[in-house]
Amino acid sequence: MSFPRRRESSPYKMKKTPHKKILFDIYNTLFKAFGPQHWWPGETPFEVAVGAILTQNTNWENVEKAINNLKKSKVLNATLLHKMPHKELASLIKPAGYFNVKAKRLKHFLAFLATHYKGDIGKMRNNDIHLLRKELLSVNGIGPETTDSILLYALEKPVFVIDAYTKRVLVRHNLASEKAGYHELQCLFHENIAKDVQFFNEYHALFVMAGKHYCKPKPRCEECPLKGM
Repeated sequence: MSFPRRRESSPYKMKKTPHKKILFDIYNTLFKAFGPQHWWPGETPFEVAVGAILTQNTNWENVEKAINNLKKSKVLNATLLHKMPHKELASLIKPAGYFNVKAKRLKHFLAFLATHYKGDIGKMRNNDIHLLRKELLSVNGIGPETTDSILLYALEKPVFVIDAYTKRVLVRHNLASEKAGYHELQCLFHENIAKDVQFFNEYHALFVMAGKHYCKPKPRCEECPLKGM
C-alpha cells in the first residue's frame, strides 16, 4: 500500500462559520509555522498499527526502538507475532515501556486480525469506517485514540484523532471545556470540516507539534505561533 503524498502548501478552503474559521485559522497558522509533517512514520499499514498501540503512554523515540527490534528479528509480521510467545514479544518491545501490558494489547489485536481478517490488515480497508471503529474498540486494550490512529494512518479512513495535545490547545483557545470528552472534541472537527484523510492527518500532526514545543503543561505562550489567536 502506498501512502498519499503530502501537499507542500495549505490548499484547504471552505465557507466558514465562526467555528470553521477559527479551526482553519489554527491549521493555517500551524502549517505556516511547522510545514508539512509527513505523518505517520511507518513503512506499512501493519507497522503503523503496531506503532499506534506501542505509542500509548510513551514517546515516539522509544516506539521506534521497539519497532526496530522487531525488524532486526525479522518478525514484524502479523502471523509471526501472533504465534510468538508473550515473553519473547514483551522482551522485543521493552523500549516502548509497559512492555508486558503492551504485549498483551498487541496479542489481543493480532488475535482479532487473525480471526476476522486472516492476519491481513489490508482486508480491513474495504469495510465501512463505522464497522471498523466498532470492531477495533471491542479489542481489549484499544481505546478511541488508538482506534482512530489505526483508522486514519493505517487504513486511510477520514476520522480525526484526538489526543492530549489537541485537547490542550482547544481548551486554552476556548473551543472546548476541560470536561469535554473524546467524542465531543472529535465532533468539533467532524461537524465543521469536510472529512478529508490528508487534511485530518496533517492537522493532527500539527497539533502534536504545537503541544510538544509550545502548548505544554506549563505553556510557552509568548513564543507560540498561536499567540493572540
